[in-house]
Amino acid sequence: MAISVFDLFSVGIGPSSSHTVGPMRAAHRFAAGLVERELAGRTAGLRVDLYGSLAATGRGHGTFTAVMLGLEGFQPELILPEQVDERIAEQEASGTLRLCAELGARRDLAFSVPDMVQHPLTVLPRHTNGMRFQALDDAGSVLLDETYFSVGGGFIVREGEEDAVVEEIEQELRAVPYPFRTAAELLGHCRDTGLPISEIMLANETVTRSKEDVREGLLHIWSVMEDSKNSALAREGLLPGGLKVRRRAPDWHERLAKEDKDRDPKYWQEWVNLVALAVNEENASGGRVVTAPTNGAAGIIPAVMFYATHYSPGIGWATQRDREDVIVRFLLASAAVGVLYKEQASISGAEVGCQGEVGSASSMAAAGLAEILGGSPAQVENAAEIAMEHNLGLTCDPIGGLVQIPCIERNAIAASKAINAAKMALMGDGEHRVSLDEVIITMRETGKDMSHKYKETALGGLAVNVVEC
Repeated sequence: MAISVFDLFSVGIGPSSSHTVGPMRAAHRFAAGLVERELAGRTAGLRVDLYGSLAATGRGHGTFTAVMLGLEGFQPELILPEQVDERIAEQEASGTLRLCAELGARRDLAFSVPDMVQHPLTVLPRHTNGMRFQALDDAGSVLLDETYFSVGGGFIVREGEEDAVVEEIEQELRAVPYPFRTAAELLGHCRDTGLPISEIMLANETVTRSKEDVREGLLHIWSVMEDSKNSALAREGLLPGGLKVRRRAPDWHERLAKEDKDRDPKYWQEWVNLVALAVNEENASGGRVVTAPTNGAAGIIPAVMFYATHYSPGIGWATQRDREDVIVRFLLASAAVGVLYKEQASISGAEVGCQGEVGSASSMAAAGLAEILGGSPAQVENAAEIAMEHNLGLTCDPIGGLVQIPCIERNAIAASKAINAAKMALMGDGEHRVSLDEVIITMRETGKDMSHKYKETALGGLAVNVVEC
């Protein structure tokens, strides 16, 4: 279990973890490398090349501006939406990049978004989300040349460090008490110890953090999810971009508040839909959200947690401490399932389609809900399996390259699938014909077979069959 719950759930800005958060992290790391090598002051020029899906849909996904911000030294976990707007406006007005400014080694360069070189039809061998950064001196000689890949969920890998990453993972697996890469291994630990999945995940997390720090960190993640929802409810008008998509969350919230003053259980699905839409409208606005496990799927787990804390027997009326315990257990159990997708397949829409984003999030949410409703480890695994099985083959074809249509509604649909999957699993005894591992492998193989047109390239599906204006 080399992947932490805080890797899968991290704070960043929208609209995409692989196309916004990942590129910003890569650019920041490149800039930090310049500072560490004392090369920032010698840098007189930059070259940035974007490949594959990053180039094909980068404008709608905020890739170009994310790279600019990362080169200035900003990090997605720390930058605020108002800072994004301020810096982008200043960059566009001046045509100047403040290289490494946030890292204490500012170097002003004449460099702007149009200077980036885009290669939408060129896919580098490691991953379709490739980017290359070069720093040049006064004579045009290369000072630093690095290639990065954004592999989904905000995770990045630098070319040439793959072997080192594998070795690091192996070392971390040896360090944790309950290493697992498959659901079979995870369930084996549960059988041997009698612990639920969330406790297995917690035990591994406490190798590097105290239980109190894990709890505090997860409650912070939940608070950001809540802030994302509440921020969206206060926004009105149209979402940014050329599609002129109207924000629905504020109107829906006003209507539900009038129709459901006493929180009648018959309205549970309307509230779940609202939370999912609200979080994803915030993401589409470039707001602050939690990758769960990606930005494009950021609304599913918050929506299902809302169901868990408001409509689950005995939970909605629990004390604040009890409710927080539920949230922590939910996130730990869902993260354990997220680890399985990262280890065995992918959570990148550009690599396996939206089954890797919305599908994995739905599966994770189903697992979290099944556990806090009292499900056994086998029932939790079954819930995760059901949710993914019925998201297999889901394509990634956002219109205009914007994380709006069908992404926002897709989160609401997937949240309901997760709830239904958990309920179905809890009606059984955990025995089922198809294992979660088999479904994850099937998802990976389906992604490999899927035409590149349907993997976040804006070359197929709704992206070409719907007129943008």
